[in-house]
Amino acid sequence: MIALTSSPLNMLGCFIILLLLPYHSLSADPDPLQDFCVADLNATVSLNGFPCKPVAEVTSDDFFFDGLSKEGNTDNPFGFAVAQGNVLSFPGLNTLGISMNRVDLAPRGINAPHSHPRATESIVVIKGKVLVGFVSTSNVYFYKVLTVGQMFVIPRGLVHFQYNVGHSKASLLTAFNSQLPGAVIVSRTLFASNPPIPNQILTKTFQVDDDVINSIKSKFA
Repeated sequence: MIALTSSPLNMLGCFIILLLLPYHSLSADPDPLQDFCVADLNATVSLNGFPCKPVAEVTSDDFFFDGLSKEGNTDNPFGFAVAQGNVLSFPGLNTLGISMNRVDLAPRGINAPHSHPRATESIVVIKGKVLVGFVSTSNVYFYKVLTVGQMFVIPRGLVHFQYNVGHSKASLLTAFNSQLPGAVIVSRTLFASNPPIPNQILTKTFQVDDDVINSIKSKFA
């Protein structure tokens, strides 16, 4: 048995540990240690981010991005388009711990159920009427119909969606506390992985037969 002492030194050590423990769970991307670090996307070595472009080569254009200014093409089976403003398209975001997407939805268009493993997401509707929702780890469904200027937040890692319930096109901006939040699209993950998930796993999971699974997989071929 280990004896616990209450000396001032031990108490101080315990206090420091308790003080520091929450920080990793509350933060997203690591805090930067410099003013900026414009990503060098052509670098051959990277670790949890991208190396910095030489400061002497940085210009004002590195901090400018207009990729969210144009409406996307929603002429597809989902009636959905996304423009991603993450570090891969906007290198100036490197180490800053933020990014933003634009989502455009045709009437009855959907941003299908998905999750972001590295970020919490906030949503603001800029046009139309959109149903947004997520499901908690307790299998509780939280949702709201948003109109222009209204905001909804999706906790990190939870499955969520956006669906246009209006009669005209809808647009929204989504912001993340990560330079590269990632996206796990539920349907594509299960039915379009490479190599494919074996049918016996999916038939057992959804309690259906092979014909149903093969039919769904054909939609994502």
